[in-house]
Amino acid sequence: MQAMTWRREQIGTLKSIGLAFLVCIFLLCGCGGKAKAPKEIEKTTAEKEKAELLKEIERKFEDIDAHFRLGQLYQADGQWNKAEDQYSIVLNFEPAHRQAQAARVKVLTDSGNTERARLLANEYKELACVSAEGSRQLAQAFQQQGLDEYALECYQQALRLAPDSAKINKQIGYYYLNKGNNDVAREYLSRSFQLNPNQPDVAGELGRLGVPVKRPQKTVKNTKKPDKMEKSEKSPKSQ
Repeated sequence: MQAMTWRREQIGTLKSIGLAFLVCIFLLCGCGGKAKAPKEIEKTTAEKEKAELLKEIERKFEDIDAHFRLGQLYQADGQWNKAEDQYSIVLNFEPAHRQAQAARVKVLTDSGNTERARLLANEYKELACVSAEGSRQLAQAFQQQGLDEYALECYQQALRLAPDSAKINKQIGYYYLNKGNNDVAREYLSRSFQLNPNQPDVAGELGRLGVPVKRPQKTVKNTKKPDKMEKSEKSPKSQ
């Protein structure tokens, strides 16, 4: 009798475990379907975003932000031609859109059209050469796309146009810092700090690079008014 009772208890326990297991599978799979992998979820999200952007563009074709974002999605999917088309549209509306310029060069490079990519990069660099800030922005856009060769060329162009720019020296310093070239980074960051000592971030990087820096101390204006005795001593009455 005891053996039968024990067997029944064991069978009940196994049934409970099996039921719990089935519930877990049901929840994970979602109503009996297969659980979606993270990549599938990401892809579905991207497709929905593409559809929304296409609707936005249909409503307002001159929305360059929507075109650029759509180009980024196509670029992420490796749809090079579609991505370049979107970046070209952006540049038709705004020829100096630095991020679209760099992204277009990146798309051509990744698709294997390196010669055309080089020609476009040179063209954009020449267009930006009228302004040190424009050259710096293009350099930063190239750097964000991982096109370090073009980025350095534009940084050097910006520095030739404005050698005493603390901002440009700082950007070049960070460029070399990201490359692991601490010696060159130290040189440009030091120059940037000399030109503008009010840069806590640069001071911090220089400190980490072993360069002693002194932050400028704020001068406190003496707002105290001289008392009557001081006035009388400084301005004695004539006899």
